[in-house]
Amino acid sequence: MDKTKNKPQARRDILRHALLALAAAPLALAAGTAQAAWPEKPIRLVVAFPPGGPVDTHARLLAEKLQPILGQTIVIDYKAGAAGNIGSDNVAKSAPDGYTLLLANTGQMAINNSLYPKLPYSMPKDFAPVARTALIPLVMVVNNNVPARDLKAFISYAKANPGKLNFASGGNGGISHLMPEMFKQASGTFIVHIPYKGSSPALTDVMGGQAQMMADSIPLFTQYIKAGKVRALAVTSPQRSPALPDVPTMQEAGLKGFEVVGFYGMLAPAGTPREVVSRLSGALRTVLADPDTKAKLEQQGAEPAWQSPEAFAATITAEQKRWGQAVKASGASID
Repeated sequence: MDKTKNKPQARRDILRHALLALAAAPLALAAGTAQAAWPEKPIRLVVAFPPGGPVDTHARLLAEKLQPILGQTIVIDYKAGAAGNIGSDNVAKSAPDGYTLLLANTGQMAINNSLYPKLPYSMPKDFAPVARTALIPLVMVVNNNVPARDLKAFISYAKANPGKLNFASGGNGGISHLMPEMFKQASGTFIVHIPYKGSSPALTDVMGGQAQMMADSIPLFTQYIKAGKVRALAVTSPQRSPALPDVPTMQEAGLKGFEVVGFYGMLAPAGTPREVVSRLSGALRTVLADPDTKAKLEQQGAEPAWQSPEAFAATITAEQKRWGQAVKASGASID
């Protein structure tokens, strides 16, 4: 065979392959772009508590506002149980593709890692923090039989009656347990803890006089405070709450430097693409800046408080240390 006669053919083959590669490049680019066009299907937002609670209310508001921005339906999926651990674990073990998200509270993000020695997941290691969404101030209330009319008088009354007063909580190790423990340390008082199976029965016994004091998220108490069924002494945020504008802060009421605020935030499974996390975080920033969202959050006793993924991750770590100290001081532990 005369190889010299094949050289033009070889050159033509090389040129043909080069042209085919150039023609295929835009198609490959388009395919890559389409693959990266998140979201292309509905998103599952896990709420680790029963429907109707404060976390669910917050999640529903965010889902409603996010849907038109992302162009996809957001489906709330309830995975209740074990103080939020079942839902958290479900998300931690889900595919990191941006289609499974978690709306979490203070307990899930900052308390449970100290309270439960055998958690099946690690926070925040097994998650990609997306954004902090809100701050949740608490309010401290007493029943109407307590003679103290303000916080200073209550502290004096508690010091004069060590071990004779009780505070109710929604359960061991929850925020309604740990915040009063912090208060006891800050005020130098000794008040006995009575845990209940939920905040509602705890509040019922406070109003009935079986327990003298309680602290929990503002929405739980608002209607009862306004109806005069319990007396609000102070809110735990640095500023007064729009939901209870007549109730002073702990600082204003005389307990200097005392501030305890819960928080909500959205997380994805660890390994979720950075572009997806960034887009979702930006969408949440837009939602939380919306005046209608802000007004609705304030009605829920919450304050919009967006943080970037990096800042949110730092907040989780710092809050874990703070709440971990409270858990240790309280002696609470759940197997």
